[in-house]
Amino acid sequence: MNVQPPVPDDGPLGVDEDIDAGGSARMAALYREAARRAALAGEPRPSGVKGPPIRRMLGELDVFAEPFRRFTRNFPVERTSNPRTVMLLPGFGTHPVRMRYMAQQLEKAGHKVKRWGLGFNFGPTVQNIPLLERRLIHLHKRYGRPVVLVGWSLGGLFARELAWRHPDIVAKVVTMGSPFSGNPRANNAWRIYHLVTGHAVESPPIDTDLAMKPPVPTVALWSPRDGIVSARSSRGLPGERDREIALRCTHLGFAYSPEAIAAVLRELEDI
Repeated sequence: MNVQPPVPDDGPLGVDEDIDAGGSARMAALYREAARRAALAGEPRPSGVKGPPIRRMLGELDVFAEPFRRFTRNFPVERTSNPRTVMLLPGFGTHPVRMRYMAQQLEKAGHKVKRWGLGFNFGPTVQNIPLLERRLIHLHKRYGRPVVLVGWSLGGLFARELAWRHPDIVAKVVTMGSPFSGNPRANNAWRIYHLVTGHAVESPPIDTDLAMKPPVPTVALWSPRDGIVSARSSRGLPGERDREIALRCTHLGFAYSPEAIAAVLRELEDI
C-alpha cells in the first residue's frame, strides 16, 4: 500500500492564488489609471481656446519629404569665431535623434552641441528635472562656459525652467514653437499630453510659472504655419521673453528647416 506524503498546508491562500491575486490587483490598478488618463484627455477644451486650424496640422505632413530634400540641399554654414556650448532639448514625445540634423549644422559652425541626456521627452516629473539640472551643471563645468539652451516645443519649457533655476550658468534660452504663453490648452497636442503624462498640461508636477521670463536673454522663435501650437502661445507677450522672431516653417520643421537652423546660428552669435 502506497502512502502519499501529506500536502503542505499553504494556509488560507496558496502560492498560486497569491500570485493570481497580486496580478489581478495590478491589472485593476492599471485599468483605473488608464481610465483616469482617458477621462483627463477627454476633458472639454475651454471656451474660446483653440489650437491651429486643421489645414495647418495637415501641413505638418511636410516632415515626410524632408529626408529626400537633404540629398540636394546646399546649406552653407560659416565657421564661428565664438564657439558656444549648446544643449538641445527635444519636443514632447520625441527623442534627441530628431534634432540630430540641427546638431550637425551647429557643430559644422564650430559649436559644441550636446543632448539633454534624458532620452524621449515624455513630460516633466519630479525625478527628471533634477537629472536635467545635473546635466546642465556637468556641461558647464566640463566646457567652462555658460550653456545656451535651445528647446523645441515642450523642450523649450524645460529650457526656461532650467534657466530659472541656474541663471548663472545659462547664456541664453532659445525656444522654438514652445507654448509658454497664454492658455496651455491652446494647441492640438494637449489631449495626447494628458494621456501620456497623467497630469493636466496646466498642472505639471513641479512648481513653475511658464509665462514668467527667466532672468537670462530669452528669444522665442515662432511660426504662423505651426500646425501644433498656436502662434500666440509660442510668440509670447512683451515681458515674457526678450525678443520674438517669426519664421515660416511647420512645428516639426523647427528641428530641421534651414530657416530655423539659420535663426539658431544667429542667436549663438548674438550673445
